Amino acid sequence: MISRYTTRQGLTWIDLESPTKEEAEAIAEEYNLHPLITTELITSSERAKVDIYENGIYVILHFPIRNRTTGRIRETEIDFVLLENTLITTHYELIDPLHDFAKIFEANSYISSARFGEHAGFLFFAQMKELYKHTLFLLESVEHDIRDIEHKIFAGYETAMVSHLSHVSRTIIDLKSALRSHTEMIKSFSASAQKMYGPEFANYAGMIEGECLHVTQALEESRQMVQDLRRTNDSLLSAKTNATMRRLTAINVVLLPLGLISWIFAMNSKYLYLDDPKRLIAVLASMAFTCLILIIYFRSKKWL
Repeated sequence: MISRYTTRQGLTWIDLESPTKEEAEAIAEEYNLHPLITTELITSSERAKVDIYENGIYVILHFPIRNRTTGRIRETEIDFVLLENTLITTHYELIDPLHDFAKIFEANSYISSARFGEHAGFLFFAQMKELYKHTLFLLESVEHDIRDIEHKIFAGYETAMVSHLSHVSRTIIDLKSALRSHTEMIKSFSASAQKMYGPEFANYAGMIEGECLHVTQALEESRQMVQDLRRTNDSLLSAKTNATMRRLTAINVVLLPLGLISWIFAMNSKYLYLDDPKRLIAVLASMAFTCLILIIYFRSKKWL
């Protein structure tokens, strides 16, 4: 599917969603794109890259997107072709940030109110801001989960938080995997874009790098927080397990002499009969006294 958007300044954005071979070839012929770009537009790539051609720059980046069905973060590919006054994007599924950008583009308010050079580099800059803003939104949901986990860890739900910590860790790994090549690719793009659009584009390229750095730092802070919470949770779980084992050991020690006394008097011997009520009371009293002494001792050691 091909969508076209044009501003009053003469900038054009062409968005290709899951393009067919015919659609890609039509766009390539219209804008005189290199044959290699035409091939790339209809095939997905697992590798991010920045290629420079005679009339434009070709960029492949991957971004984290939340799956609407499973709720899990996964990476999706977006291809950018930057020409003089035209930006071509290709993706293979609906991407919310680009959909939101299309609404902004149609309204024309953001584009017309900004004082930028009239070239496709500005469109790329604006789209990257939307894509990174969406990534920060995903990170905010992770940070909310981290705060909730922190509260519950210190509220005594250490065991239940083990699975929650694992889930958040997986989300952070998915986010980091999707953004793994951005820093290098954005730096490479910055150098290429300044050659194509002039040195005045350096400020906007720098702002894209700043957005990328902001996302990367926020992701690293979240990762470090999860690691700290995991260590804290493990320590609390270990302390709780040790306390439980101490109590169980103390209870076993308390019951051991009582069981021994009961076993002795269960022996078939004429000297151990408890048919006399006084002897029975004496035995029970000795068992209770032994139990009391052991409990007092363990309490003094803070084992109970």
